[in-house]
Order: sequence, then structure tokens, then C-alpha cells
Amino acid sequence: MSGTMRRIGLLGLVLALFAGPAWAEVTLTFYAHPGARVRDGNLLFPHAFVQATGTLDETGEAVDWAAGFTARNPGPHLLFMRGTGVVELPNPRYVGEGKPYLTLVVSDADYRAVRARADWWNSPEGSVYDLQRRNCISFIADLARLAGLQTADEPSLKPGTFLEATAALNPHAAWRGPAPEGPVTVAVTEPAAGPPPAGQ
Repeated sequence: MSGTMRRIGLLGLVLALFAGPAWAEVTLTFYAHPGARVRDGNLLFPHAFVQATGTLDETGEAVDWAAGFTARNPGPHLLFMRGTGVVELPNPRYVGEGKPYLTLVVSDADYRAVRARADWWNSPEGSVYDLQRRNCISFIADLARLAGLQTADEPSLKPGTFLEATAALNPHAAWRGPAPEGPVTVAVTEPAAGPPPAGQ
């Protein structure tokens, strides 16, 4: 009897050792907002961002982080000149209103590399903003490639179109969950610079 119990205990320990790390994982999800609409008196523009959720395998630390790249000082001047960009951390409402296109589980090392790269986009060297050539889509594309995804052509002013094309190149990571409920809108967006690009 004691031998049977010992075997069951050892089996349980082995299963726990194998099952434990599977519960600790970080998921990256890439979102877009169509923009081209008005809410609370503000004209909303297309925008893209990434969210990371889950738990680090090495430490058990919870992860809940999101980021997008936009102009620090939005305005029509960005039609003619570069400006300074900033990595912004969207609030939960903003995240909840996004449309997901891609999702994948990454290692702790890949997650840390993505975070470090996002920090670089806030550095003097990385924070150059160009509405036509180096915008929120450039930021998302850079992080997606770092996470091992193939990306669609850049530059673009249509985040949804870009992410849809990128999802087609990475069918294993294409979003398969339910669509978000309610309208897809955004509170913090790409800068107002003339007429908004067409929504997706």
C-alpha cells in the first residue's frame, strides 16, 4: 500500500513539474483602431498598439503592459516635418476598444527584448516621429519582427490594413478569438494632421 502511495506521489510531483511552467507564459496581442470618427468632440485617427499579458515563467511576476507610439506634439506641422515621438501606455478602456489581429505566446527573454525595444523608441535616438514613414505602424512592425513575426510592407497610414496583411503572413498567430463587443474607437491617437486617412 505504501509503495502504491509513493508511486502516486512521485507521479503527482512529476506532473506538477511539467505542468507548472505551462501556466506561466506571456502573450503578445497586436491591435488596431480604425479611427476616422468623432467621440467626445475629438476627431479620432487610426492607431496601433501592442499588449502583453500573462506571467513570467522565471519569476512568476504578473505581466499587464501595453504600448503604442505617437507624436509628442500632434498638429498639422507633421505633414511637413518630423517631430518627437513618445511611447504611450494606453488605459484599460483604450485596450478594450481595440480590434485584435495577431496574438502569440513568447518566452520571458522575448518579452524582455520587446520591452527593451519599446524603451529604445522613447530614447533620443529612437523617438523620431514621421507621420508618413515612422509612425505607430513602424513601432508595431518593429516589435512584431522582434517577436519572430513576418510583417507586411511599410510605411502605411492604415493600421488595420497593415495588421490584417501581417496576420495573413503569420496564420499561426492570426487572431481567432471573438470580436470585441461594441464600437471600436480610440481616445489617444495618431496626431491630427489634416483629413484623417480612411478607416479600415
